[in-house]
Amino acid sequence: MHVFWLVSMVLPQAALACGLDSASDVSGGWLTGQLTALQGRKDLQLTVACVDGRRRKALCGTRDDVTYHILPETGALPRLLREARPDLVHLWGTEYAAASALLEAAREQNIPALVGIQGVMQDCAAHLCDGVPEAYRHSTPLDRALDRLIPGAQLDKLQANFNALAQSEAALLGKARHVTGRTAFDRRAVAALAPGAHYYPCNETLRPLFYQGPLWHPRNFGRAPVLLLSQGNYPLKNLHTVLQALPAILERWPDARLRIAGWPPLDKGPLLRPLVDRLFPYQRYCRRLAARLGVSGHIRYTGPLDAAAMRQAYLDADLFLLPSLSENSPNSLGEAMLLGLPCVASAVGGIPDMLTDGVEGRLYGAALDADALARTVTEVLTRPDGGAALGLAARTRALTTHDPTTNAAALWGIYETIVREETP
Repeated sequence: MHVFWLVSMVLPQAALACGLDSASDVSGGWLTGQLTALQGRKDLQLTVACVDGRRRKALCGTRDDVTYHILPETGALPRLLREARPDLVHLWGTEYAAASALLEAAREQNIPALVGIQGVMQDCAAHLCDGVPEAYRHSTPLDRALDRLIPGAQLDKLQANFNALAQSEAALLGKARHVTGRTAFDRRAVAALAPGAHYYPCNETLRPLFYQGPLWHPRNFGRAPVLLLSQGNYPLKNLHTVLQALPAILERWPDARLRIAGWPPLDKGPLLRPLVDRLFPYQRYCRRLAARLGVSGHIRYTGPLDAAAMRQAYLDADLFLLPSLSENSPNSLGEAMLLGLPCVASAVGGIPDMLTDGVEGRLYGAALDADALARTVTEVLTRPDGGAALGLAARTRALTTHDPTTNAAALWGIYETIVREETP
């Protein structure tokens, strides 16, 4: 069977096959696990197309018997599809323009297509800026003029983008006949947006590095527990509620630290700070909120982390936080669980399908409830075992959910079913 994948990012394998040297140019490491697990099948031929608008020209290469294309735009997709003549197209993600273009090309060429839902953009758009004061959510004419000169992260522009992505996702799913997902949350979304489609459950395989090596162990953190947040640069990840929860946590542990993976907010010094503040209102809000609450000195950004560095960041933490306003099945939570790190997460979207409250971690109710978040963090950190039992149960659950062999077999079974049903 020949399967044609489309992804909206440059996979590490694609970068290597096409001669790209810079690791900063690639992403999507979490897809490598599923790709690696499938590559061993002698009855499967894979072609992978990665769309990356930063490229000036198309690239092509082969690695481990997989053909990779890196495309600067979508115009080449119909031609590639005609040349490849696959038995099935698998679209990873629903909201980007290339997915719609390839789905249309597949329909015109009578090739069956499987749509893989990742996030649920409708829900992400609905909750993108929850809890952020109105003053930061709406740009002024001056803000917009500056943004045209130096693109920033105006929240109303971000909201408009998310709304457009939600519309694109709805339009694509409305045309889909076959959809794969992994949570009750995304299954409900598919039922609403693609009522005529067949839904196939299939869990994710995560980055290979998280299945090997040392596991998390509790430590005597004394007055200084380390809380890890995997992202904090846009409001959907809900850093603002974590900041509001920190004072109560610091009452119990005065030297507690919050580590946030990724780049710190841009700071070009006091002369340019007013300009940067206008360009990045969410970062301005979080900085001011942290200062008002007296927690600024307890926050540290790690800078960008590759898989190995992110793995170490989990191991160096005492608790993983996932307070997101919307998620489907976040890879960061799965990675933390695989390593046995105790987790506290908001009970939104598909998160309850990954983690049972009180068994494999702790869930707190409303994502914006800072008091509930602080109480739940305190409950885990004060356990006599430091949360080790929760972490062990989380690892056991994650090893089942994210088992590479099981998930590859499930995906292969989906491919076989669709091709059999769609072949005249």
